[in-house]
Amino acid sequence: MNVVRSDLGGPAQPLLSVRGLVKHFPLKKDVLGRGGGVVRAVDGIDFDVFKGETLGVVGESGCGKSTTARLLMQLITPDRGEIVFDGQTVGSPSLPLKQFRRQTQMVFQDSYASLNPRLTMEDSIAFAPQVHGVPHREAIERARDLLARVGLEPRRFAERYPHELSGGQRQRVNIARALALQSRLIILDEAVSALDKSVEAQVLNLLLDLKEAFGLTYVFISHDLNVVRYMSDRVMVMYLGQVAEIGDSETLFEQPAHPYTRALLSSIPSMDPDQRTEEPPLAGDPPNPINPPPGCRFHTRCVHAQDVCSQRMPTLAPVASGQVAACWMQVAGSGHSDAPELKEAA
Repeated sequence: MNVVRSDLGGPAQPLLSVRGLVKHFPLKKDVLGRGGGVVRAVDGIDFDVFKGETLGVVGESGCGKSTTARLLMQLITPDRGEIVFDGQTVGSPSLPLKQFRRQTQMVFQDSYASLNPRLTMEDSIAFAPQVHGVPHREAIERARDLLARVGLEPRRFAERYPHELSGGQRQRVNIARALALQSRLIILDEAVSALDKSVEAQVLNLLLDLKEAFGLTYVFISHDLNVVRYMSDRVMVMYLGQVAEIGDSETLFEQPAHPYTRALLSSIPSMDPDQRTEEPPLAGDPPNPINPPPGCRFHTRCVHAQDVCSQRMPTLAPVASGQVAACWMQVAGSGHSDAPELKEAA
């Protein structure tokens, strides 16, 4: 299959830039007029995805990872914010949604619910190209080629239906379907979490091979930190609808700057009996996203919290080369006792 790429902004320009992205879900009031308010699922996040990289996204359940993915795909409409794809604003006259979705696809967690039970595998893969104007015969040939690319022999699997395949095989079909439009950005939302470990390893290696072969860029969302470390070039840590830290994968795993990131990484089970966790790395549940605490949203669970943490909300500040964290301990002169001192001007 010939892959056509259009690189408008050159290799230095991020493929995807997100600025001030917000999504609040309103709550209904009861018959007595009580309740209401909004759930702050995504509350003003900024990040970039560079061409050819894999950006891992991690965080506790309810932190906004999946909502962010759906906002990126425009499956739900953001309340505020801007999404720029290769220098063009998504939804603008220069990049309408149909053209954007031709270049960006998503693989969901539930491999069975993602497929139409009435369509064969080749028809499922060929459907989107036909919607975008590819002739039927060419779309079917592309579907069969992609089935072979993801390790499913077309003669055996092209005419099968979803219920006739295993979970791992269905997820391979979903990956092939995401590639059918010759997409540049693939968003993987817990795409391997429902698979057993042997199948998961095969699918992860398949994703790496396809990334190299097709020149893809991934946004890889997962709760499995070991998998994220294996797959990702950079990692973004989310907490309660906001970005806590972004950095190079190895740097973030070896030298986390945000207390939440450190707590998250310390929860990874160790095979060494001498490194057993005696105390929970993080106590308590995340605050209510309807009424989040003032200041830093992590301060209610942070052992380093001081007055400044509850008074002002930190913004992402540089920590090291390419690493940023939203923590007052990383901002010189912030008022936190562990923050670096301000350097006097020469």
